[in-house]
Amino acid sequence: MCQLLGMNANVPTDVMFSFTGLAHRAEEHKDGFGIAFFEDRGLRQFIDHQSARSSAVAELVKRYPIKSGNVVAHIRKATQGRVALENTHPFVRELWGRYWVFAHNGDLKAWRPPLHGAFRPVGGTDSEHAFCWLMQELAKAHAAVPSIEELTHTLRELLPCPAAQGSFNMLLSNGQALWAHGATNLWSLERAHPFGAAKLADEDVTVDFGRHTSPDDRVAIVATEPLTAGEPWRAFAPGELRVFQHGTPVAAN
Repeated sequence: MCQLLGMNANVPTDVMFSFTGLAHRAEEHKDGFGIAFFEDRGLRQFIDHQSARSSAVAELVKRYPIKSGNVVAHIRKATQGRVALENTHPFVRELWGRYWVFAHNGDLKAWRPPLHGAFRPVGGTDSEHAFCWLMQELAKAHAAVPSIEELTHTLRELLPCPAAQGSFNMLLSNGQALWAHGATNLWSLERAHPFGAAKLADEDVTVDFGRHTSPDDRVAIVATEPLTAGEPWRAFAPGELRVFQHGTPVAAN
């Protein structure tokens, strides 16, 4: 199973502690990795079809001073589509003058809904096809840029369709919010004042967030499996959509 990581925060926040925990899991998920993060309206994306444990791109990412309000990362264990750069998550498209980033964990088997607009997959994965379908349907549903609430309402109507075709854990962000849909295995965590220390579950690395944050900071993390030990991670119910804005959950089932 692929591994997902999403972060949403109210101020640009360092994601490398969580990314280190994610990259450690690449030993069994060696078919590529990627990370995309917003800087204002701009987007930086680093992807490689090599393992995050050995990729030179991963080493670059670990040294890059990533601070962002919205981050989507993925390490791949291929089920559909060959191991290649074009099949590496997260995928990016433009809609309404904003970048959209998507990553998927699961298997949609042979689901290939018709695509008849500007959104077409470059690679051969079920994930990218599902992303293009979502962008197509969002564009059909709204003539102009909708609010976060309107987008959430539309996604609630759309997501049961791919979810009915197989397992569909996904992360989606446009730089304003982070949407997370759980099907089989997805967890979230919110950090706020008073911040304490956290230790990675898979590696002997600890960070005292109290030394690097202010009382007003808020951060939400979404991951396939809890990345830390001793923090109150909450599991998603099957079919649940959670939305995070400014590091805070703003909608729940």
